[in-house]
Amino acid sequence: MSGSSKRKRVGVMTSGGDCPGLNAAIRAIVNHASLSYDWEVLGIPHATEGLLNRQSIPLGVHAMNLRGIDLLLTMGGTILGSVNSGDPLPVADQIIEGYHDLGLDALIAICGDGSLAILHQIAKRGGWNFLAIPKTIDNDVALTDRSIGFDTAVNTVTDALNRIISTAASHNRIMVVEVMGRTTGHLALHAGIAGGADVILLPEIPYSITGICRHIDELRERWNRKFALVVVAEGAQEVNSPGFVATSPSHPSIGQYVAEQISHCSQVPLEVRVSVLGHVQRGGMPLALDRILAAALGNMAVDLIAQSKFDRMLAWQAGKAIAIPIPEVLALSPRPLEPTSFLIRTAHGLGTYVGDNPPLPDIDLSLCGESLVCEL
Repeated sequence: MSGSSKRKRVGVMTSGGDCPGLNAAIRAIVNHASLSYDWEVLGIPHATEGLLNRQSIPLGVHAMNLRGIDLLLTMGGTILGSVNSGDPLPVADQIIEGYHDLGLDALIAICGDGSLAILHQIAKRGGWNFLAIPKTIDNDVALTDRSIGFDTAVNTVTDALNRIISTAASHNRIMVVEVMGRTTGHLALHAGIAGGADVILLPEIPYSITGICRHIDELRERWNRKFALVVVAEGAQEVNSPGFVATSPSHPSIGQYVAEQISHCSQVPLEVRVSVLGHVQRGGMPLALDRILAAALGNMAVDLIAQSKFDRMLAWQAGKAIAIPIPEVLALSPRPLEPTSFLIRTAHGLGTYVGDNPPLPDIDLSLCGESLVCEL
């Protein structure tokens, strides 16, 4: 138990788009703060809206138990609710007052880089004791190897690809699958490799329809493959194009746009179908890695409060939790894929088209250490 005579009151909120593992992080914070330090934990509903309206939910170790079963560990979404639209900065003063009116000694926000930038600005202005835990299926928060929600989303997309490819093979179709990711391709690349995609289109590496069709033709002529699986990140960009703009009802999404172009690019008739996975990628029960990540980062956030160390984001690097100053994280977010990364090289090696970049140079295995473990 803490040596301080004053019982601390800690707030926790979730902000931005939901993802699997948020409740597991809330659980870790509540359990460690309550059991190890005997602190009070208040959940702030709907992020800054809760502070604005002076709303809070008392959270206890056994509050969500059902006959001894801890629902927070496995429940998707967030019991606190979240917001990922609107601009709270015009009412920042009222939000700041909400923190103080609720008597909070510290606030932990589980959020992505967009929410982090806004909350950090408000926290500095209001003199809050503020910490953050990264979550996003996009995995684009800088200086952390993984964010909560990413691993489960990769598995969700991979499962969809496993199902879709059987239909592609049965009907000799080109199946185009659009996945989330905003301006980065981490989700598309990981799931595309795991799901055996023939083409992976990423925001970081411009593609050409000519290159895609050449690859599809090669599959047919060299390997007698009459079907193909194309994974498209929602932010993918065409060579010499400023970016995709949905200007026609015939292609309201990047997936539809790519499918329409593919259908007209070969002398052989191609039957093309599109699946936009959408918000199914955000939902569901968190898998083991996201639960472990949530537990580790939640526990360390509570320990940092005990040590009066604030203005930091908890991150996962090289298999352990560390604390990084938030300004350093924001300066490098969102974190794009490196076009020469080991995983992109892996996709090339598997025969996957990932864009019109020139072939990658030979890798220097001496840079991977004695165990030949290279950065993913």
